[in-house]
Amino acid sequence: MVDGLKKLYPDGICSLQYEKDYELLFAVRLSAQCTDERVNQVTPALFARFPTLEDFAQADVEEVGEYIHSCGFFRAKSRDLVLCAQVLLSQHGGKVPGTMEELVALPGVGRKTANLILGDVFHTPGVVVADTHCIRIAGRLGLTDGTKDPAKVEKQLREILPPEESNNFCHRLVLHGRAICTARQAKCGMCPLAPVCDYAAKQ
Repeated sequence: MVDGLKKLYPDGICSLQYEKDYELLFAVRLSAQCTDERVNQVTPALFARFPTLEDFAQADVEEVGEYIHSCGFFRAKSRDLVLCAQVLLSQHGGKVPGTMEELVALPGVGRKTANLILGDVFHTPGVVVADTHCIRIAGRLGLTDGTKDPAKVEKQLREILPPEESNNFCHRLVLHGRAICTARQAKCGMCPLAPVCDYAAKQ
């Protein structure tokens, strides 16, 4: 499965666009209940208006909300971005921290976001980003017991994935979930993973 996804998607990277570590952190927060495509449409103007962490920390929450309005839940998200910038400056010297404990203590950051940061920024082995695509496809493949609980999916995948492959594997599942194994229809006939997939075997 790892090799098959590598052939399909050689670049197993996050589709969110960013230049600075904290920009990825903020973009992931914006992506909650929103598509990466929409976030990538919003962030260029947002990051141009607030080009530094200090600018975000001093920003008016309502103005931030105007830039991210189309991402949904903009009031909570804009508040989290400003608060997170303040905490990064006051407690972490303006740097994104590199441990799960420190990351989940930041405003608006949960395990999924923290795992993505640990994998993409710090290249920590063994991280699993259990987003909706990962949960769905891992269940279909038979890598998990079919649970929809992100924490359980993360635990089950950690136990079987090669640690050095797990982060990129999850990114590739996202790409696979958009292209072939969609929520609406699993296109098993065109999927190279079908011979080793529980779901395809039942079709």
